[in-house]
Amino acid sequence: MSTNLKWRKLGLVFCPSGETVWMQSHAAVPIAESLGGNLFKIYFSSRDEFNRSFTGYTVIDIARPNQILELSNNPVLAPGGLGEFDDSGAMATWLTFHQGKKFLYYIGWNLGVTVPFRNSIGLSISTQGDGFTRYSNGPIVDRSMHEPHFCASCCVLPGEDFWRMWYLSCTGWRMREGKPEHNYNIKYAESRDGINWQREGLVAIDFANDQEFAISRPSVIHDNDCWRMWYSFRGHAYRIGYAESEDGRQWNRLDTQVGIDVSVTGWDSEMIEYPFVFDHKGQRYMLYNGNGYGKTGFGLAVLEQD
Repeated sequence: MSTNLKWRKLGLVFCPSGETVWMQSHAAVPIAESLGGNLFKIYFSSRDEFNRSFTGYTVIDIARPNQILELSNNPVLAPGGLGEFDDSGAMATWLTFHQGKKFLYYIGWNLGVTVPFRNSIGLSISTQGDGFTRYSNGPIVDRSMHEPHFCASCCVLPGEDFWRMWYLSCTGWRMREGKPEHNYNIKYAESRDGINWQREGLVAIDFANDQEFAISRPSVIHDNDCWRMWYSFRGHAYRIGYAESEDGRQWNRLDTQVGIDVSVTGWDSEMIEYPFVFDHKGQRYMLYNGNGYGKTGFGLAVLEQD
């Protein structure tokens, strides 16, 4: 199934520079929604002066991706009410379509005391137009009896039989150099409706070695020959990884074949992470972040054809 991939970078697409009070910095975890033709709405997560996450969007022509055609004045998602699971940030992580509705899954942020934060997964639904409405004021996937720490970035694909989710699952915290450091990998879950999820603790992408401690932002495509996943992983600094699967559950990591790495200089020279892979007119594209976990914005790459 596997083959060595090669991605050609098309450059930086967008980086905020304080356009609005809720968009002071960052354009993290980009998501592409086709608007027809060559137009795409790219959702991303920005931060305000208090470091709270909001979700906004840009509109681009993928044939000229470095020109911003539209930028949202108001956030699509904003932090929730005081004490709720997302009162410190609402960071979109995946958009999927089902029976005429848009399901926007997002990471809710809570700041902590003993550890810096905890995350969970919320859902906002759009039935018509651009407006999204929270499905509930609480998360749909949260820490549990068997996953006691937190859950975060996810990829959700509806199927004819059931829905599939690949999601970040924190396996624990440890003290390193006097500070708490999280460990998380990617697990797999299933659902009948995209809202209520059965989690059996099945690990999809696990740590490659003891130096690796963070695997995040899965992006899955089901091709005719296999399932393919892109994700970010890090020990020293984030890189983008790649894996293949016959059933979507058991995965074979093939990181050396991913075909994309940091640049020699520039906005993505220190790290690359948070890939979102999508197809358009027979070509495969990847949105991704670079230095500073989205602080330097997001870029676009296209898969070179054999």
